[in-house]
Amino acid sequence: FRLFLVEMVHIENDVKLDFKDVLIRPKRSTLRSRAEVDIKRTIIFKHTGRSWTGVPVMVANMDTTGTFEMARTMTTHCMFVAVHKHYSVAEWHAFLTANPACIPYVAASSGTSEADIAKLKEICAIQVPSATGEQPTGVHFVCLDVANGYSEHFVDCVRRVRRELPHVVIIAGNVVTGEMTEELILSGADIVKVGIGPGSVCITRKQTGVGYPQLSAVLECADAAHGLGGCIVADGGCTCPGDFAKAFGAGADFVMSGGMFSGHEESGGEVVERNGKKYKLFYGMSSDTAMKKHAGGVAEYRASEGKTVEVPYKGPVESTILDVAGGLRSACTYVGASKLKELSRRTTFIRCTAQLNQVYASNIEYAQGIRSATKSAGDDPVSKRPRTD
Repeated sequence: FRLFLVEMVHIENDVKLDFKDVLIRPKRSTLRSRAEVDIKRTIIFKHTGRSWTGVPVMVANMDTTGTFEMARTMTTHCMFVAVHKHYSVAEWHAFLTANPACIPYVAASSGTSEADIAKLKEICAIQVPSATGEQPTGVHFVCLDVANGYSEHFVDCVRRVRRELPHVVIIAGNVVTGEMTEELILSGADIVKVGIGPGSVCITRKQTGVGYPQLSAVLECADAAHGLGGCIVADGGCTCPGDFAKAFGAGADFVMSGGMFSGHEESGGEVVERNGKKYKLFYGMSSDTAMKKHAGGVAEYRASEGKTVEVPYKGPVESTILDVAGGLRSACTYVGASKLKELSRRTTFIRCTAQLNQVYASNIEYAQGIRSATKSAGDDPVSKRPRTD
């Protein structure tokens, strides 16, 4: 008799969770005010030994969000921008020369092709006078960004960049499981980018059936990374400041978002007006729009895995920055964490079937829009109210 070994389909029965599936349990606190909370962190990276201090919120490297204009504003808040890969070397040189203070808070993004790596090396070779007037400086961070971080080719690329650019901090991804997080860190990544399919303009899960609920991905990848002395950035899935708090509570060292920072004055693209309302275009980097813009169209062997949407114009990004920072400080006070670094140790998640009372949801959105518009005009009636912490 012949024996046929049939490989059975494997099903994991453990429930995997997204941000919408949990809330953070409040705990006894000695903090008297949100103002007492320090949301900056100092992180020392595994492979370079480089120290970084700032607020670990990242703007995604999409050409509608990861712009030089965004970097200038985010730097004033010590927040980070992964700059999209479509700026030229000359544009990078001009930006770094004019804005040396932004250098600790930007990453140069790259794909994995020979042309991409050659361009990345040129960008990393740029040296400009530092903001402090000391010795010349250049790009400290690079972001190796592909949709599927599980390919052997990508791992080889991370090894190559670590070998050829030993002085830079490498952000690499995307992955969603612990074993691949470990693989990338051992191959030279300092920060692993975590997330497949959670983004607001990503349709990878719809097109391919592949993905992982973002909260569980962050929990598992953070555990794997920290065991090796590495870091992770939770990439995608944040719809509100509370989701940032949940990602940090789950162990993320950085949290990256595109949708939250879209539609602003500093975002890429032109403002369009329709029926008296202003909009900005926002699209995934695997969308038809992006591929037509940067690659001449969608190749026959692949499908679009991104949406293109018109986002209501939100004005300057300052209001969103303050909203996220304020939400993080408030979350920390609810669990008694005086520093953002302590949030993960103080977090207990509770499963829930609903989070928000939606009776006046449209009114809330309207009020937030009014606040954003009035803040950009220099008059914020909400901020003028007396505060009670």
